[in-house]
Amino acid sequence: MRQEKPGVLLVNLGTPDAPTTPAVKRYLKQFLGDPRVVDTPRWLWWPILNFIILPFRSPRVSKLYASVWMDEGSPLMVFSKRQRDALAQQIDMPVELGMSYGQPSLEGAVERLLAQGVTKLIVLPLYPQFSCSTVAAVWDGLAASFKPLRSLPEVAFIRDYAEHPAYIAALKASVERSFAQHGEPDLLVLSYHGIPQRFADEGDDYPQRCKDTTDALAAALGIAPNKIMMTFQSRFGREPWLTPYTDETMQGLPAKGIKHVQVMSPGFAADCLETLEEISEQNREFFLHAGGEKFEYIPALNADDEHIAMMVQLVNARR
Repeated sequence: MRQEKPGVLLVNLGTPDAPTTPAVKRYLKQFLGDPRVVDTPRWLWWPILNFIILPFRSPRVSKLYASVWMDEGSPLMVFSKRQRDALAQQIDMPVELGMSYGQPSLEGAVERLLAQGVTKLIVLPLYPQFSCSTVAAVWDGLAASFKPLRSLPEVAFIRDYAEHPAYIAALKASVERSFAQHGEPDLLVLSYHGIPQRFADEGDDYPQRCKDTTDALAAALGIAPNKIMMTFQSRFGREPWLTPYTDETMQGLPAKGIKHVQVMSPGFAADCLETLEEISEQNREFFLHAGGEKFEYIPALNADDEHIAMMVQLVNARR
């Protein structure tokens, strides 16, 4: 009789191996070469990517990575490994970490789980809100990792957890700690990673899932509607992305009498370049330069106890 053995595959986006131009170039080539991320026809996109974007963008981005790099490595990798280790201590099954781009690869993580006799993969993409550009890319990578196999494991794929009670409770606790430390701000801004508006028009329910998280957190906090807002960051290219844009919002708030803001990025399970540099540094400067007085960034949930407890709930529900 087949012996059932579950195992957990945690997946995040990925990160360069080092804050250097060659490492960033390798990473961006894989990331921006995925049609899930950029769906421009290959014949047009390939020369633009290889001869324009990578040569010019990689040196600049490597400097940004260097500004947030930790002693243990890239922040995303450091926090993701801490999440993996903390989850492994809480459940009685193997846990592996894989990245959609870069190392450790998703394929390698699947191989390590199967080598431990795992017959059921519980796949947890660390994206609270589904998007075709992130969660669907995990699905693609998982399917690709199965191609060489003669036998396939059972798969329990967690699509997202945008309004899971334990996730909202963890966000609420994080916000309340920040309010207690810094005082309640004029406005709490929830900045989510953006996607092209066209993706949403074509059926990606990401904007709605972001709204679901925002509404659930606002209700949990009991915060007035005029004290919380949702924005979108990290746009790339020239076509319209989801609005309002975080950077433009930060530049415009002081003129509306908003002098104290706290910003969190609920779509990021782990702090990374987009939170530590783009939000905590760039957007802080935008706000203060425009006349704002106080700006605090509320860290991602990372390996907080409440965050790991949520992962345990998600995994146990599908074991």
